[in-house]
Amino acid sequence: MTAEHALVIYKNKSAIVKEISEGKFTILLQDGASARCGAQVKVRDKDIELLHPGPVKNFEFIELSGAPDIFKKAKEAWELLSDERSSLSLKDFSSFVFNEYTPSSAYAAYCLLKDGLYFSGSTAAVECRSKDDVACEEAKRAEKQREADERASFLERLKYFIKNSANKKTEENHLPAGAARFLQDVEALACGKTAKSRTMKELDLGETPQDAHALLLSCGFWSNAVNPHPGRFGVSLNRAVICPEAPSPEGQDGLNRADLCHLDAFAIDSPWSRDPDDAVSIEEKDGKTVLYVHVSDPACSIAPDSPAEKEARDRGATLYLPENTVRMLADEALPFFALGMSEKSPALTFKMTFNDAGRIINTEIFPSVVKVRRITYEQADIDMGNAESAGSRALRSLYDLAARINKRRSGAGAVNIELPETNITVENENVTIEPVAQYKSASLVRECMISAGEGAGTWAAVNGIAFPYISQETEIQGKIPGGLAGSWQLRRCMRPRVLSAKPGRHCGMGLDIYTQVTSPLRRYTDFLAHMQIHAFLGGRKPLEADEVMARLAAGEAAASAAVQAERASRIHWTMVYLSGKKESVWEAVVLEKKGNRVQTIIPSLALETQVSIRKDVAPNELLKLTLKSVNIPRGEAVFVSG
Repeated sequence: MTAEHALVIYKNKSAIVKEISEGKFTILLQDGASARCGAQVKVRDKDIELLHPGPVKNFEFIELSGAPDIFKKAKEAWELLSDERSSLSLKDFSSFVFNEYTPSSAYAAYCLLKDGLYFSGSTAAVECRSKDDVACEEAKRAEKQREADERASFLERLKYFIKNSANKKTEENHLPAGAARFLQDVEALACGKTAKSRTMKELDLGETPQDAHALLLSCGFWSNAVNPHPGRFGVSLNRAVICPEAPSPEGQDGLNRADLCHLDAFAIDSPWSRDPDDAVSIEEKDGKTVLYVHVSDPACSIAPDSPAEKEARDRGATLYLPENTVRMLADEALPFFALGMSEKSPALTFKMTFNDAGRIINTEIFPSVVKVRRITYEQADIDMGNAESAGSRALRSLYDLAARINKRRSGAGAVNIELPETNITVENENVTIEPVAQYKSASLVRECMISAGEGAGTWAAVNGIAFPYISQETEIQGKIPGGLAGSWQLRRCMRPRVLSAKPGRHCGMGLDIYTQVTSPLRRYTDFLAHMQIHAFLGGRKPLEADEVMARLAAGEAAASAAVQAERASRIHWTMVYLSGKKESVWEAVVLEKKGNRVQTIIPSLALETQVSIRKDVAPNELLKLTLKSVNIPRGEAVFVSG
């Protein structure tokens, strides 16, 4: 029977019974590893296990239980008892091993039992383990100890790297063989797969992705070329695997494709574009200007809730990384749907009729087949200035229409933001950054695509179709300067866009209704709009508003992660590019000055950075900045003025 001052076990830990009252036991718990008494807890009889009747007043016996000869005695006792099949109580077991039954020996016997190498069972019946079991356990423990010793040696080596990371002249500066297995948790932390790292903790380093990245670089396990950012945002780098069927050349949804091969159709894009999904045509008809925006037509072959549609929804958008492109739809589908990759291309055409003020007065949407000419922005600008060929006249007419559309939108409050852009490419770990040139044809394409979004949104609203509409508010206050400083301030005035199944004003575009429909190969929201259009044109019931919103939410969440991964990756590769250019000088433009801190942008890098300047500088003023340091893991570059 358990009495006061008895030694008991509570939740596998030693405790002392201080008081017994009304069937409840007040016990003292040990204070950590010391002999002091800790907290008091009230428990029931069934919650504790008697080790020794006592009297026990403190936990000094704990120290005796750790004597180095305990396991030697345990092995001797096991060898004597191993041939016997009988079991012993803890009291008898303690007496047999230690020739006494005291609080200290009782606790030591309990520790041997819990250790489980030679003995098993319970305090009521301690049994010897078989020789085979003991041999197996000893082998496991030896392997574990070997692993622990190797890990300890590795950590010491890693500490050396951290201490000497700035000086890498020694021949000893290499990781030992097998280091990868000890750095798996560090890699997982750096790639955002976990929030904890045993190795980082043992090295007394911060458990952040940036700290883990820095360690992997400093010890040479990672090179600068490793980009961990897609993983941090949960973006898959695996290719889409579900390829839809090729579209019918005749038509779908019971509708024939309109033959528009007589029109000049231009797919105008950057020279590095590999997935052309829109083209434009223009004609004058009955004294009106008619704009055709031909868009790739994957929704003709991909049904809602089909495997390919679900895969596209899960991705949200094509992931454009400087080192890689991971498409929303399977790569094998590109030849089916991309425009201009074959002599004739199936398309979904948005036909809009404009008045002289650049306003849409009618929109038609129908499947078509077109002959598309792929050209770059540079070539389009050249063609516009060439002789009076049919193609040149069409491009000039498109540009004139685009100018009218932009004038109308600007008059309605549209916000035009023009900040530097760059194209970053990575080949064999070599980073190239090229500023994106400004072309007249780029504004032409932009206005045509915006018009397609306005026309499609109006068409859907008139026909009562739930659609992925986009709205946006602005908060423009005070006078906005011109130039890059003005565009930068305007960008800060733009509120996040809102996706809804109901139309709303898009202040940034200067439009009362707007959606996006021109990139169904690249954006899930555009693809969703196409599915609704196809359902209506084919006489089927389009998705209801709540179904559209559910798909919008899923697709937009995935697309947002892709956008964040792209931005972080661009910064990463920019830092890699700059890492070998210390003391290089760059031209920057002042965006804003607050106190001694000046926000600037380096146009040739499309990189925004802050510098400290005591003299007065004005928005759009040019500065010379010198690169002093680069921190790749944190995506930071330090520049100084002068």
